Amino acid sequence: MPFVSNDHDHPTGRRRAGLGRVCAAGAVGLVATGLALAAGEVTAALTGPGTSPVVAVGSAAIDLAPTWLKEYAVRSFGTHDKAVLLTGIYAVTALFAALVGLIALRRPAVGAAVTALFGALGVWAAASRPTARAADALPSVAAGLADAAALWFLSRSLRRATGRAPDTPTDRTGPPDAAAAGPPRRTVVVATGAGAAVAVLGTAGGRRLADSRNDVGAARAAVRLPAPAVPARPRPAGVHPAVPGLTPFVTPTGDFYRVDTALTLPAIDPRDWSLRIHGLVDHPVVLSFEDLLRQPLEELDLTLSCVSNEVGGRYAGTARWLGAPLPALLRRAGVRPGADQLVGRSRDGMTIGTPLESVLDGRRALLAVAMNGEPLPVAHGFPCRSLVPGLYGYTSATKWLVELEVTRFAAFDPYWVRRGWDRTGEVRTASRIEVPAPFARVPAGDVDLAGTAWATHRGVAAVEVRVDGGAWQQAALAADGGPDLWRQWSHTWRGAAPGTHRIEVRATDAGGRTQPETRRPPFPSGSTGWHSTVVTVF
Repeated sequence: MPFVSNDHDHPTGRRRAGLGRVCAAGAVGLVATGLALAAGEVTAALTGPGTSPVVAVGSAAIDLAPTWLKEYAVRSFGTHDKAVLLTGIYAVTALFAALVGLIALRRPAVGAAVTALFGALGVWAAASRPTARAADALPSVAAGLADAAALWFLSRSLRRATGRAPDTPTDRTGPPDAAAAGPPRRTVVVATGAGAAVAVLGTAGGRRLADSRNDVGAARAAVRLPAPAVPARPRPAGVHPAVPGLTPFVTPTGDFYRVDTALTLPAIDPRDWSLRIHGLVDHPVVLSFEDLLRQPLEELDLTLSCVSNEVGGRYAGTARWLGAPLPALLRRAGVRPGADQLVGRSRDGMTIGTPLESVLDGRRALLAVAMNGEPLPVAHGFPCRSLVPGLYGYTSATKWLVELEVTRFAAFDPYWVRRGWDRTGEVRTASRIEVPAPFARVPAGDVDLAGTAWATHRGVAAVEVRVDGGAWQQAALAADGGPDLWRQWSHTWRGAAPGTHRIEVRATDAGGRTQPETRRPPFPSGSTGWHSTVVTVF
């Protein structure tokens, strides 16, 4: 067989053959890991979506990430931060898989042993979750076993098909021995391709099965909300200036911001839900969802904002909420002297600590079950979440709420406090320019300026704007919907001349405190500073 012999003996032929083996080994590693992910997803369909290896590792990465990295992710990627994290995990996993495939080309046993790290990492991540159960490790165990078995089989088959069977010397001066050569290359290609197909179908099928098993859409649709015992007061006319481009006064539910650490949304059937109120109370309380709906429900128009908001940021929204008054439930339980913190626990293990005095000082704190006239969306805490006006969400808004513990700050540090954030979480006065948009081009003459300001639970008393560092001008405030709501403003910039101009805004709350000029980042207690935008007048 002169053609075969010359091709293998020629340096170019040997390089091509070597490159082919490297690519094939990388593909084997990728397919084996793909099968592992499929095994993990299928198993997670039985144990819960949050237990899949990728989600478990991603959740652990979120918990371990330093505060500055979390803030960078929110600032850079916004609500897409979780998608970016998962993409990064998949990319790193793919590189790891290809490397393991190369190792297994020479040492299949070593490659298979290295893949055990994949499973072990998933087991550790699943076990590290606050709500971990023994069964949560099963998807990662299944993934590790599938990875090791597939890598062992495919890598040994590849070695034999390319004439590099373990412990079998090759004779380059003649044709390879048929017994040593093992299965033909076509068989290896078919097996690898079949493995890839199974990996794709298994992963997609496992996720679809998990989604169907954990879908609470029908249960949510079946919820019948009672009429509120205390309806929200009608909003005054004129709360929203008629300026094109200005944010709606009430945020559509689909546009409401979402910032949390959940890679998979907890799916809770309200028929299985209960809320436990315990700790430093005289009479612990357990409520079913039906019990909660039988409370005298109240409507509350409330603006929520996130502590991660940069100056001028979009992480704020207003909705009409319906829920049971939280202070009444706590008084029924009988709060003991010395208690100063209320810890909410989510189904996914998140802990949110609220100053107890802020719940019992007369403000309308709720256990909300509805948002804008419909049961809470799953992404916003269905079936129940807490709301406390005047505080950022990280100290007041526990989504997927299942437990409330009355305790002391000295006894327990909740999730964000352990990461260095302020315990109180009082919303800072904020204002932003929404019209014109940043770097907009506007015609010379009179230019409409407009935006939104909030100082939740204190109220906004004044908004001022200035252009190019000139004198501050009072903006016209829209009608006041109440101290728990944001307030929109407008102003006409007279005689705008051609050129590039900088517009700034600042707000003053009802207590007379004006936003400070100095910009500070969100950590540890919320951002401060004047919002500004640059426009070009032509």
